[in-house]
Amino acid sequence: MSHPSSSRQKILLVDDEEDALIELAESLENEGFVCYTATSVTFALQELTLNPDIALVITDLRMPEESGISLIKRLREHTSRSHLPVIVMSGHAEMDDVSDMLRLQVLDLFRKPIYLVRLIDTLDSLFPRSKPS
Repeated sequence: MSHPSSSRQKILLVDDEEDALIELAESLENEGFVCYTATSVTFALQELTLNPDIALVITDLRMPEESGISLIKRLREHTSRSHLPVIVMSGHAEMDDVSDMLRLQVLDLFRKPIYLVRLIDTLDSLFPRSKPS
């Protein structure tokens, strides 16, 4: 499958709530991003292995098996991904999580339900749209 030349960075979305995941992926694909989705930390790590050019991870914190924090820790320990930007979404960000996240260099924290306009602003400043030549 060839992506149109206008497609933007690849983003991995991680959330155990599949409906939320699909909705977010569709919204970001409308902005031109290429989205991969994973419903667990295990699947997320598989996607990253399969798609080493993923430029950003957006992960939920609360997931049944392993948390989003655990995913970020694994990324930070992994040499080639230690600087991969991560945005966290959380329904209820506890303060101890926040200090963890600062230490793990999380780029941004969004409350769920996601305020899409602000998320897209953040992504646009991270990955400015290439001007049509």
